[in-house]
Amino acid sequence: MEHENQPGLKRTLGKFHLWGIAVGLVISGEYFGWSYGWAQAGTLGFLITTFIIATMYTAFIFSFTELSTSIPHAGGPFAYAYRAFGPLGGYIAGFATLVEFVFAPPAIAMAIGAYLNVQFPTLDPKLVAVVAYLIFMGLNLIGVSIAATFELFVTILAIVELLVFMGVVAPGFSVEHFVANGWAGSNEFSGAAVSGIFAAIPFAIWFFLAIEGASMAAEEAKDPKRTIPVAFIAGILTLVVLAVGVMFFAGGAGDWRALANINDPLPQAMKMIVGNSSGWLHMLVWLGLFGLIASFHGIIMGYSRQIFALARAGFLPKSLAAVNSRYQTPHWAIIAGGVVGIAAIFSDNLIVIAGQPLTANIVTMAVFGAIVMYIISMLALFKLRRSEPNLERPFMAPLYPFAPAVALALAALALVAMIYYNFLIAVIFVVLFGLGFIYFKSTYHTDNIGEGNEMLKVQNDAA
Repeated sequence: MEHENQPGLKRTLGKFHLWGIAVGLVISGEYFGWSYGWAQAGTLGFLITTFIIATMYTAFIFSFTELSTSIPHAGGPFAYAYRAFGPLGGYIAGFATLVEFVFAPPAIAMAIGAYLNVQFPTLDPKLVAVVAYLIFMGLNLIGVSIAATFELFVTILAIVELLVFMGVVAPGFSVEHFVANGWAGSNEFSGAAVSGIFAAIPFAIWFFLAIEGASMAAEEAKDPKRTIPVAFIAGILTLVVLAVGVMFFAGGAGDWRALANINDPLPQAMKMIVGNSSGWLHMLVWLGLFGLIASFHGIIMGYSRQIFALARAGFLPKSLAAVNSRYQTPHWAIIAGGVVGIAAIFSDNLIVIAGQPLTANIVTMAVFGAIVMYIISMLALFKLRRSEPNLERPFMAPLYPFAPAVALALAALALVAMIYYNFLIAVIFVVLFGLGFIYFKSTYHTDNIGEGNEMLKVQNDAA
């Protein structure tokens, strides 16, 4: 296979587009999902969990940016691990990233259904979720520039809406509400509170999950060496501020326990302050959809580029690496991820895990993939520093090796805690990993190594 024949993606994205993708991928985590952490740890316990995870993400993003600018490739973590550890490392990172990006969208789609159900109680949230998939898969099919511009637009609206939410509930905010029963349902710190802090890890990660997905647009970025660092650093700072603000104001609006196991905590928190008939509430429901749409749309963009990159390198069927001749988008990759996501939406009719809501289980599965990917990405950073000291690094991880070591250690701790508190989901993750590995071993023969090396040429040229 010649380099010229490799499927190509069009470079159209600037730094604001990339910032919009980085924040937009994640911002739905501010609207829902995180409040399940209150059910585990209480408000005060979950606050500790969130600060630990925010530290991990900040260290991770500053370190991950070195990889993204050194190896700007649509495969993101898959490409970094492949370069550091060869095909097996590429498989581990690729599988983990695929789980993260394929399982996150159905959780978001179900939250879109829940938000619309507030306004239209007769609507079936699952039907809304499927329609959302069809609409935003279609938008991703017609071109990355249109998709990224839309992503930037809805991301800005979503940020404005979160600030409006904080402003509307601020007059009714009460510290007493926030701290009441704040230690895993108790007013006293105890062993149960410590256990809750660790059990809540997946839901704190949901605040920041998928920010790294902006790296998968690297082959479509203008001047990725400069635009990616701006997008990542500005993105993580934006998200930390929003996460802390939303959590404080929602928790202080009333009895936070009423918000702990639902998909629409912000509208319900606002109801506590302004009542059921307020125009503010209706505005939040409608504009709040922009936050969910921003992440949903952005993660579809991310999973399609991951499937595309894995298929191009021979890790998935080659047909999934096809690029539409008219729109220059990976159409089969977009469709394939959507099929899996829609199937996950209806999986609660097949299996119930630990009595948790379906959304909580899907979130946890996505987080398992993310944590494994974070670990191998940091290991790849350390490996490449040793094995390729002359690799061009437009952005160097600050406080090396301390920052990546902190990210690695906290990610490993999070993985251990998640396995302990979510054992059945961990088993499912391992089974999926094993099935994928069997496929990998049976199809990735020595003749694929040349294709993998061609993939590395693509990323070298991009760099």
